[in-house]
Amino acid sequence: MKRSMEKKYEHLSPFELKNKLIEMAESDHERMMLNAGRGNPNWLAVTPRAGFFLFGQFALQEAERVYIRPGFAKSPEKKNIAKRFKVFLAKHSKKEGASFLKQAFFYVTRGLKMNADEFVFEMTDAILADHYPTPDRMLSCCEKIVRRYLIQEMCKDKKGFEKMDLFATEGGTAAMTYVFNTLMENKLLHKGDKIALGSPIFTPYLEIPRLNDFNFVELEIKQDENNHWQYSDSEIKKLENPKVKAFFLVHPSNPTSVAIHEKTLQKIAALVKKRKDLILLTDDVYGTFVNKFQSLIAIAPKNTILVYSFSKYFGATGWRLGVIGINHQNAFDKKIAKLSGQDKKALYKRYESVVIDPNKMKLIDRMVADSRTVALNHTAGLSTPQQVMMTFFSLFGLLDKKNDYKKKAQDIVHKRIRTLYQSLKIDLKETLYDANYYTTIDIPKVAEEHYGKAFKDFLIKHEPIDFVIRLAKEKGVVLLDGGGFDAPKMSIRVSLANLTDEAYANIGKKVRELLLDYYKTFKKNKNDLD
Repeated sequence: MKRSMEKKYEHLSPFELKNKLIEMAESDHERMMLNAGRGNPNWLAVTPRAGFFLFGQFALQEAERVYIRPGFAKSPEKKNIAKRFKVFLAKHSKKEGASFLKQAFFYVTRGLKMNADEFVFEMTDAILADHYPTPDRMLSCCEKIVRRYLIQEMCKDKKGFEKMDLFATEGGTAAMTYVFNTLMENKLLHKGDKIALGSPIFTPYLEIPRLNDFNFVELEIKQDENNHWQYSDSEIKKLENPKVKAFFLVHPSNPTSVAIHEKTLQKIAALVKKRKDLILLTDDVYGTFVNKFQSLIAIAPKNTILVYSFSKYFGATGWRLGVIGINHQNAFDKKIAKLSGQDKKALYKRYESVVIDPNKMKLIDRMVADSRTVALNHTAGLSTPQQVMMTFFSLFGLLDKKNDYKKKAQDIVHKRIRTLYQSLKIDLKETLYDANYYTTIDIPKVAEEHYGKAFKDFLIKHEPIDFVIRLAKEKGVVLLDGGGFDAPKMSIRVSLANLTDEAYANIGKKVRELLLDYYKTFKKNKNDLD
């Protein structure tokens, strides 16, 4: 590909560039393509799904207790539904998923002290999907269970945000969209505001602020590649600037896949006590891959908006299951209450069709309304079967007391990263903060380690995406360009989730082969010059 064409592709999001790379890699039909460009896991949690589908049979049986006419059943009845559920489980005890449902029922009714009929009826009616979501923000039992799961996974001391409202969304991407939109609509952010981004970062967080809808001024809070992708004190200090209105980050990071050190978290917590108006948005989808993970919402609950997705840990990208969490008492509602009379009047008018007194409306409920352009608030909410699946995933995580599933999920990516680095013949420095869901490889840095600084200088004269383009076209390996995440130029992001263990040895081999091809060109040019 000509450098002029590469330059055009350089402006594409790495996720859009990936499609072109796949096309290149597939051009040789005799060659097997290795696509480690996207983070869709190649595993899925079986037990909660088995429970979901078995519970669906119970729900349909409940609906069929009363026929309206042939082929038409009636909505389930709540009275004594828990007793009928226990009879159903006893009858189907040997079916896959029955044991999980029995444990989940016991945990909910005994451990969480929830009313048995309330829980079973909500799940039954929800999985049949015969009513709009009510409450529209999130079903009542679902919210309590998912909240307990988040407390377990996002807060290492198992407390800190019990008083948190949740909004179930169509995946983490929808959650991001809703957050950005509502912060703008409610005058918490304005066009031209300066926002901080923890970088490298998931590309949409770089791209969304630049859209005409927002026109934010971006300030990068950079992770230090030489300190295992941690934030230095000097970078965190940038957040003290009162012109910085918000700090958005993915935690653990994407593409570097590392959680923030405990000392840095405490510095952020101390900073927020001084800067009580600072908005923190943390996308914690990879938190479950780090033991004793600590979310920003645990250390700065009043200033943090949590976004979490069930997609990666449970292998559920197609389910589109995400959630937004905001503490009952938060800086956002207080800030809205202090807006100018003109702004409050405009917002009152915006939401007056939804509630009697919009001035008392929480930010998270405004998100729900905004997600359906306010006027369609009465049909808002994540589909109820999706909420049941989200609840079952949460219960499965809560029942994993010995971390059996967690250890196995973590072991999958740990094994793959070790295989990759052994094949690349570079050292892997592992810490307790590594999620290992992705890895970012600085190709020029590897080039210098293998062949010297002169070769590194030669390599970086190429277009930044030249390496991933040649890797796809010549070697049949699709990886994402790290530069698109604001990682070092000509770095590559490798997903450790979506290929077989053996494939990562082959990827490492192909990367080394391509690096050697570049080196041969360098040597030839050097000899010609000599």
